[in-house]
Amino acid sequence: MRAAIARADRDMASLTVLALLLTGARHTYEMHLMIERTHKTFVTGLPRSLYHAVERLLAAGHVRVVDTTRDGPRPERTVYELTKEGRIRLQEWVHLLLSQPDTDSSLFGPALTYCGCLPPIEVADALRHRRNQLHERALAARAALDETRDHLPRILMVEVEYEASRLEAERAFTDGLLADLRTGRLTWSADPSDLPDIDELLREAE
Repeated sequence: MRAAIARADRDMASLTVLALLLTGARHTYEMHLMIERTHKTFVTGLPRSLYHAVERLLAAGHVRVVDTTRDGPRPERTVYELTKEGRIRLQEWVHLLLSQPDTDSSLFGPALTYCGCLPPIEVADALRHRRNQLHERALAARAALDETRDHLPRILMVEVEYEASRLEAERAFTDGLLADLRTGRLTWSADPSDLPDIDELLREAE
């Protein structure tokens, strides 16, 4: 598994398509509606980004066409499903984003959104790795502050103060998640057949 987050791993539209298709076959417009109704604001550039994501995933063999549908006079819509390769890519992708802190801290939110794609034990493993890296980086930031305190004005290092505080806050949050996983206060089934019916939940929320 890759130890660094590559450019392709920052494609939140493609990650979201894979995660939505884990719950069943869907057409692109349906996925668009689900993204909007569940407020996945990290998927930007809709709807074009979603259609481009599906094209990339098709080319990579991570999704495939299974049907076409037509609702009355509306245009025909293509229905997609997740392939075995797509499921593996989704699981590895979520694990990477959970385990690897990045300078773009906004990637952690989508990783948490889709952590239910993995078994709790794998999420705990990824979070432990993340927690350890956060701890090391926070210590390094604090050490840099200590080393420069006597000969640099604080204003030149205030961004390092921010980074140290951010890393410590994220480490504390991660520690809390790990504690909840350890005690069973946070748990779920990673079997897609056991996941809540998202469509039904959205209908109830309307």
